[in-house]
Amino acid sequence: MSADFTVEQKNYLEGFVSGIAALRTSRGLPPIGGAKGTRATSPASLPAPEGPDAAAHRAMARVEAAGKKLADAERAKREELGLDSYPRMVKAAREGVFPRGDDVLRWRYHGLFFVGPTQQSYMVRLRIPNGILTHWQLAGMADIAEAHAGPYAHVTTRANLQIREVPASDGIAVLEKLVGLGLTCKGTGADNIRNVTGTPTAGIDPQELIDTRPYALEWHHHILNERAMYGLPRKFNVAFDGAGLIAALEDTNDIGFQAVEVREGHGVAPGVWFRLALGGITGHKDFARDTGVIVPLPDATRVADAIVRVFIDRGDRSNRNKARLKYVLDELGFDAFLAEVEAKLGAPLTRAPAGAIVARPDAGRQTHIGVHRQKQAGLNWIGIVLPVGRMNVDQMRGIARIARDLGDGELRLTVWQNLLIPGVKDADVPLAVAALEALGIGISASAVRAGLVACTGSEGCKFAAAPTKRNAEEIAAWCDGRIRVDQPVNIHLTGCHHSCAQHYIGDIGLIGARVPVSDEGDTVDGYNVLVGGGFGPDAAIGREVFAKVKAEDMPPLIERMLGVWMERRASADESFAQFSRRHEVAELAAMFRPEMT
Repeated sequence: MSADFTVEQKNYLEGFVSGIAALRTSRGLPPIGGAKGTRATSPASLPAPEGPDAAAHRAMARVEAAGKKLADAERAKREELGLDSYPRMVKAAREGVFPRGDDVLRWRYHGLFFVGPTQQSYMVRLRIPNGILTHWQLAGMADIAEAHAGPYAHVTTRANLQIREVPASDGIAVLEKLVGLGLTCKGTGADNIRNVTGTPTAGIDPQELIDTRPYALEWHHHILNERAMYGLPRKFNVAFDGAGLIAALEDTNDIGFQAVEVREGHGVAPGVWFRLALGGITGHKDFARDTGVIVPLPDATRVADAIVRVFIDRGDRSNRNKARLKYVLDELGFDAFLAEVEAKLGAPLTRAPAGAIVARPDAGRQTHIGVHRQKQAGLNWIGIVLPVGRMNVDQMRGIARIARDLGDGELRLTVWQNLLIPGVKDADVPLAVAALEALGIGISASAVRAGLVACTGSEGCKFAAAPTKRNAEEIAAWCDGRIRVDQPVNIHLTGCHHSCAQHYIGDIGLIGARVPVSDEGDTVDGYNVLVGGGFGPDAAIGREVFAKVKAEDMPPLIERMLGVWMERRASADESFAQFSRRHEVAELAAMFRPEMT
């Protein structure tokens, strides 16, 4: 390369040429310079990247121009984006082999998650906008799980479904059968915009400000059909909260659209708008923060698109631990970031002072379970209890039949790892409840069990340090037989730092940890214990009170913690979070420790 270039210029040109070569390869074009033996094109004369992948490739080139090394995932995406891997996935399925190396990432663009070495199988995660599916889709999912996977499904903390234990030969069959049901898995893993969540009672909620379904669905289809939205440096979450009775946890998302009512007299049109919150990632101890921006309801997708495009340009592509939107906001500041969003939009965003916003109604703590009246006269939703989000195929088919025969035919998944059967007539509620009980499913639970959330854990995820779902069940079984809690309490168990179960926002949060048990380095399953988390108006990040507690010791410890709260709370209505927040960590540890086994 010419000595006339500086080191930075040389790095830029090398990255630029590499990006162009990868783009041409992904499109089946010959290398730059033509066939072997022909003269190569001068870097200075190369055209700029074009097409929907161009912004991501330019961002990669800028990293290399600055003298940094691309993260391995970025290099893999430049060589072949996962969306382009389907023919090779089909070939691998015919050969009965799982992906290796970079292909593990690429297959996830289509919803196939190879979970080895924990299990030699795929987990398949769906995309269900606003968490709403039909009775026949759930019944069809049961058929697919029975034929190609373990005979069960899990409801996830993104109001979604996933099945597990899919062999290498069956992954493509699962994806194609799901399309036949009107479902898709595209973009549910890797560095993509994940399942779009919304208020689970959208359109039937008596206190909602808006029905979130059309906005979630519009964004869902935009993601699927705009290839540029797959050029992200890391995963991205978007949620729409309509101010209903069941929290959508939008403040834990990268973008949270919160329905708010704007008062008259503040220079903007009164009525219902979306308030824009950005940067939520509670696993990194940050909630989405109010930007002061309000968005007209019809503009939500357009604004979200512009935000994602700035993230594509600005996100860190050299350090995956710092590649989320939060870190772009930390670096630029909210004002500078929003200025770039406005440049993408070609128009200013609307600001509203805090005083212009009417206080939002609170969500309930346990409105996701039990029988609740809809806004439609004579109709109800029934929130059913699924222990740690699991249901077997017989239960799936039975729930689908109840929704078909006694409900409105839909099912609503929630971020609390359960589901709702809406549209049940007053007269049919007892029959629906009896039918659920015949399936071994209830609609009520103890305060501990009702607020229990657990990720997949080490039995199905290579990152997890403990079997969270099994341990969650052990905690619930122990506490239910020994202590009666008279207020809602959320206990979140997550297996690793990815915080899929959002341990930081639980009243009690447990994060998996290996606990040393010998001088030779032997370890057993265990947890670090946090207290005082919250969400919505009560948002707070939990504080660690114990480290490296054996999993076998967790049930009696949780019982002790709940008992201390019940005995020493300032009043009968003081919540566990309030109790824990008015004490220092050392005080809490001293109160909770004496009866640890």
